[in-house]
Amino acid sequence: MPDPVDRRMELVLWRHAEPEDALRDAERPLSPRGLRQAARVAAWLEQRLPAKYAVYASPVRSARQTAEALGVEPLVSERLGPGATASDVLELVDWPNRRGTVAIVVGHQPTLGRVAAQLVTGSSVDLSIRKGGLWWIARRDREGKTSVIVRAVVSPDFL
Repeated sequence: MPDPVDRRMELVLWRHAEPEDALRDAERPLSPRGLRQAARVAAWLEQRLPAKYAVYASPVRSARQTAEALGVEPLVSERLGPGATASDVLELVDWPNRRGTVAIVVGHQPTLGRVAAQLVTGSSVDLSIRKGGLWWIARRDREGKTSVIVRAVVSPDFL
């Protein structure tokens, strides 16, 4: 008899918030608007996250600052930088094998949109995630069946 227990891998794909226009791309801090975006989304996440979660961020300053809005030090990985692939992200967080932890990935477009598309549709189309926005996706194994669930799509402009 199959195990009826719901076992999940959950992945939050959070695009960095709006950066300043000045400076080189990798060094741009969040703009005042970007700081507000990150704070709003972080507050929304904090109300919903379990006690156990892991935060990964691109080495780009705006991504690190966005992740830090959660009040934790993210694990910074070059595998999440500009030009990363969907495979880079999924391998880093061990999708779909990891269990019992929500993995939060703070990175860039088009990578995060491609990860969302691959997980939700199985194709390599480009989905757009707005600056500061996120997709929360879960993989559920129940009674021998696997499904991917979009738990939330959040835009900071609507919080």
